[in-house]
Amino acid sequence: MNPWIAILRHHKVVRVSAAAIFLYGLAGAATSPYQSVIGIRELGLSDQAYATIALIASITNVIMAIAIGATSDRFQSYRLPLIFVSAFGIIGYGAIWAFPSPLVFAVVMIGPLALFHATNSMLFGNVRAQSHLFTPEETQIVNAVMRMAISLSWVLVPGIVGLILAGQDSMIGAYLIATIAAAACMTTIMLWLGPDRPRPGPPSAEEDLPEGGTGTARVAPSSGRTDRPVQVRLPGSVFGDMLQILRPHLLAPVVGVALISQVLHVNGAVLPLIMTGQAGGKAGDVGYAVGMVALLEVIFMFAWTWSLRYLRLTTALAYAIGIYLFYLIGLALATDPLHVFAASILAGIGAAGIISIPISYLLDLISDRPGLSASLIAVNMFLGGAFGAGVFAIGTAIQGYPAAAILSGLAGMLGAAILVWRERLSG
Repeated sequence: MNPWIAILRHHKVVRVSAAAIFLYGLAGAATSPYQSVIGIRELGLSDQAYATIALIASITNVIMAIAIGATSDRFQSYRLPLIFVSAFGIIGYGAIWAFPSPLVFAVVMIGPLALFHATNSMLFGNVRAQSHLFTPEETQIVNAVMRMAISLSWVLVPGIVGLILAGQDSMIGAYLIATIAAAACMTTIMLWLGPDRPRPGPPSAEEDLPEGGTGTARVAPSSGRTDRPVQVRLPGSVFGDMLQILRPHLLAPVVGVALISQVLHVNGAVLPLIMTGQAGGKAGDVGYAVGMVALLEVIFMFAWTWSLRYLRLTTALAYAIGIYLFYLIGLALATDPLHVFAASILAGIGAAGIISIPISYLLDLISDRPGLSASLIAVNMFLGGAFGAGVFAIGTAIQGYPAAAILSGLAGMLGAAILVWRERLSG
């Protein structure tokens, strides 16, 4: 049986988590493409106010994701925290739809929706907590399945929402669609996600350990696998867990991955500007290019997951960012929409690796803390956005959007070099 199908068939936690993260992605895909239009043009926020709200919301999301992840590890509970954070999607999206105003938009973005977006990393953490059920190869497939579920929502939803709301005076209806998706996400978690199962090991293995200590336990055979030793670690304080992210041995790889991830943020800014500028395309061409890349991402995630049988994670990431650099160079030189579409083939191949591979890498950085390691996904998204903003500003100041695209690709290669260098140092 195909291993992808076998995993979905035999592991309910993967099926339910993938369905939930698809619905989570659906809520974001329904609103994110129209969020700035609604906030600035419909609700009257200034560009500066919108940017400030977005920045504060990003910081809040990172803090909440780390805190919720660390708390989940401490109590070895993921289902209840997931129900809690997913409920805030209903509150947040519903409030903007029912009471649209600049104040409601600001409060919801910084509070309820920042907390709701912790659902993303928490679902990865929930699956990671069951890692004793999977072989290393199966773990890669599980992470790819989860990421593909989000990508599928972005392939399908933005265009459908655009068609539904075409001709309407307001795009605020997108938030009603997101509210329904968030409610479906919470319902899926609440009704079908099984009760938490603590990581295997006899109680005494943890009871005899000091606060924050480590020890060795045995994993019961599962899926034909033999017993193997694993580290069982009792968490310290939640605040102490949050500070772990700043330790040099974690910060260096997180910065490296963020430098790679920033290419996606910079591309999101320069692609529409180059397509409708020097390439002479129309606004609709941007949507076609984005949809084409999203579809290729889903297809090539299979290929990148297969490649990890033969390549190290860091090597695969270096190849992916190398391919994406060639795309960015092609985008920078484009003078016709067809040039952008042709280059976008490389974008789909490279982006599939850049999106899916770092998840496994980040989750392995704190392998004994599923919730805390999953929160690194939120940290990476934040740092990637921050680095992307800096690269965009420097590149455009040097020589416009094409320079920003090429500089972003070079920064991504620097990130890959950091990861390879760190791997060699660690042996």
